[in-house]
Amino acid sequence: MVYGDLQFFDIIVFAVIAIFILYRLRSVLGKRTGFQKNTLNDIQETKSKQNEHPIPSLKENERKLEEIYSKVKDFDHKIFLDGAKKAFEIIITAFNSGDKKTLKNLVSQDVYNAFASAIDSKSNNANAQFYSLEIDSIEEAKVENGKMIISIKFISEQIIDNKEESIIKNHDVWVFEKPVNANNPIWTLTST
Repeated sequence: MVYGDLQFFDIIVFAVIAIFILYRLRSVLGKRTGFQKNTLNDIQETKSKQNEHPIPSLKENERKLEEIYSKVKDFDHKIFLDGAKKAFEIIITAFNSGDKKTLKNLVSQDVYNAFASAIDSKSNNANAQFYSLEIDSIEEAKVENGKMIISIKFISEQIIDNKEESIIKNHDVWVFEKPVNANNPIWTLTST
């Protein structure tokens, strides 16, 4: 019987050790109360939050940019719109002065050919200067074939020979494109 008592004693010792280990594990890991989310759901939510970024508050005439925000995580409409206005001024100033070299770097080949042809036929006016420029609206904004494509309606006023009575008001819709993954901040004018 002595041998049988030792086996019973061993079982009790191992049971106490197992209970102690389970107690320590539970105190370290905690217990499930039923209010925790499913681990798979947590992972999916984390991934979707990483892919999402908040869409900033947009003016009514800029609402179409939400499409770009939903697909391009580092898009900033304020930087884009400021750049578009500057590009408009630079391109029109270069056109008016006949500066084909500046135009070549900012516009697509088709737009360049149209501007160059107009410069060659003397349709530009070197005496025209900007009087005012505003963005009236975003006509279209989309991501297609790996490119962001945004159409902007500009309202510009140009003054001829510094005479206020010679102010010309223009309404232009320009289309800018840029590859989504481009490191270069410059957008290309692809249509006017």
